[in-house]
Amino acid sequence: MNKGEIAKQVLFTRFKRLFLVIFAFILFYLVSYILDPYSIYWKGYFQRNFQEIAAEWFITFMFCFLMSESSIFIHKKLNIKVPWTSNKSKRLFLEIMLNFSIVLLMIMMNMLFFTLLDLSSSDVEDVLSIEDIKSILRWIVVSLVISFMIISINTMTYLISNWISIATEMSEQKLKTAELKQASAEAELHALKLQLDPHFIFNNLSVLSELILEDQQIGFEYSENFAKVYRFLLLNSKKNIITLDEEINFLNAYIFLITHRIGSGVHFTIKINEHSKYMYIPSLTLQLLIENAIKHNKTSRKEPLNINISNPEVGLIIVENTLSPIENTKNISTGIGLNNIISRYKLLGKKVPEVIKDKLTFKVSIQLIEYDKENSNS
Repeated sequence: MNKGEIAKQVLFTRFKRLFLVIFAFILFYLVSYILDPYSIYWKGYFQRNFQEIAAEWFITFMFCFLMSESSIFIHKKLNIKVPWTSNKSKRLFLEIMLNFSIVLLMIMMNMLFFTLLDLSSSDVEDVLSIEDIKSILRWIVVSLVISFMIISINTMTYLISNWISIATEMSEQKLKTAELKQASAEAELHALKLQLDPHFIFNNLSVLSELILEDQQIGFEYSENFAKVYRFLLLNSKKNIITLDEEINFLNAYIFLITHRIGSGVHFTIKINEHSKYMYIPSLTLQLLIENAIKHNKTSRKEPLNINISNPEVGLIIVENTLSPIENTKNISTGIGLNNIISRYKLLGKKVPEVIKDKLTFKVSIQLIEYDKENSNS
């Protein structure tokens, strides 16, 4: 929740509290009048002096304030201890009983306070006249009605707020799922493109035919790795995440093809901790980074491209390559590359890769994902 949303929430809470107090104050007199409009209490009500009326209004307002605040306090505590989702009947019973108990307690304390003030009166009949008893009963009934109305408002605002929150979360989740599917579809499209890319096929078949003529054993190994690359693309291109071990196995086959096609123009170093191999990574992540490094940098014997994949700590992969940019990059496709990887990490709710670039190197730091294997497919 950002600062703007927090400020709105605070403002709404203050408005709600003020509204409840004013609502309770107006309702107190409205219900009192409806219950007994011909009472002596209302005859000549405004003929009393201003101080008497002001004192009564102040006491009534403070009573309504304490009633609304106690109701809000009980509501918040019960949201934590007995939420509506756990047991609706128990929650409703507790909220009504606690609120009614607080109201009755405040009425009793108020009565005791005024009784102590009226020490000059020794005649019980004068203290508890029929009109006084009516007034007390009316006060209790009105207070319970107001308390019930406040409970209803608190519950209604909570349910509406909760419904809006759930609807917003579901909407955001649907959007995230749609975006994740789109990013996965782009990765899958890249994989399919790689399968059907005539240059990729032609280059590898050309290398394969040359290797068979030169060394049948190397040619056999090359064809095996070529098959491994395609098998991986067919089986894993639709997965959101796979184990690092699976990605590395695919990468070894992919690197085998590259090193025999480019030769000494590119050098690879891979150092991975055994424990990290069982963590997860979005499929084709490392392959995309290697592909981009090769596409955008020179690969020659004099200036070989060095690509290092290291695992300095558990759960962290660093892909680093030396920089020797190709001068004419007009016809070089950027692919989906790093942007796709970052998008997929965002949609998975994980820390996005960190990119560090200087004059000599280009480094991408990737956080591995701890995830149940059951949930690795989408």
